[in-house]
Amino acid sequence: MTVNRQTHEEEPVCTAWQRLVQAALIFFLAITLLVLAHYFLTPDSKALQQQVHTLSAQVDELRQEQAMPSLVLNRYRNSICYIFGIYQVGFQSGKPIQRTRISGTGFVVAEGLIATNRHVAEPWYGDPETDALIAKGATPRLEKMVAYFPGSPAPVNLTPAALSSDGDLAVMRMVDASAISPRPLPLSLEKPNAGELVAVVGYPMGVLGMMAKAPTPVYARLAYRRDDQGAASELAALSLIRPSATCGHLGDVVGDKLIYDAPTAHGASGGPVFNSRGEVIGINAAYIDGFAGGTLGVSSQALKPLIEKAQHQRF
Repeated sequence: MTVNRQTHEEEPVCTAWQRLVQAALIFFLAITLLVLAHYFLTPDSKALQQQVHTLSAQVDELRQEQAMPSLVLNRYRNSICYIFGIYQVGFQSGKPIQRTRISGTGFVVAEGLIATNRHVAEPWYGDPETDALIAKGATPRLEKMVAYFPGSPAPVNLTPAALSSDGDLAVMRMVDASAISPRPLPLSLEKPNAGELVAVVGYPMGVLGMMAKAPTPVYARLAYRRDDQGAASELAALSLIRPSATCGHLGDVVGDKLIYDAPTAHGASGGPVFNSRGEVIGINAAYIDGFAGGTLGVSSQALKPLIEKAQHQRF
């Protein structure tokens, strides 16, 4: 009987404790709901929402930057061409004293027009050896200049249309280009800022660079050829004219000059420099040996007057 009495005395205590715990939980949930309601209905909630919006925008920007190199290659590859040319320097009488092959990159900026560097369109521009010959009365001239576009088996002839008088920029006209219709690349309307992500697209090392990427049998067949244009024609016939992309960041912007650390090499001169939105902010121009961050470009803003000049020319 003593045991039964103790059991009956403990049961009300257990029931009261359960009710107390339930009441505490209900009270806690109520307080939590009141706090949350107060937080989201006060001006502080707008600040939180703004922070969430900012973070979402930053995540979207990071995703866009990550996808940018693939985007520009897949969307604009066929508008970025490999340029091959030959120029000679000589006097009116006699054989040429100098005959030089050149390679570079160009990209479509308007119907029938491509942009590149002046030292590609006018290869003797800034060449001290040629300048010395010109000072003695020699005359430089283009022997030929052609552009190979991805997906096109035949080259397109090029002629200079507008050359910058104070910068390394040029616009060239495509001759008899009715068989191809590459779309112009979008030029940025805003001045870029240091720290931005960039992608440089072009043909570093020219034919050698493309042969290195070619399937092994093609590489073995072309590796020791001395005829760059012949090799380029065979690569074009096999749909192996393909530009490469490298990525980096803008280190500085000084006037119309861009400085970035995206690696490049001979043959990529004249290629487009893209921002994270897939817009062209510059034209790749040069690099400083021994300094990884010393790749130089010219702002695309300086290109617009040349395009307008070329469009208004009669030809």
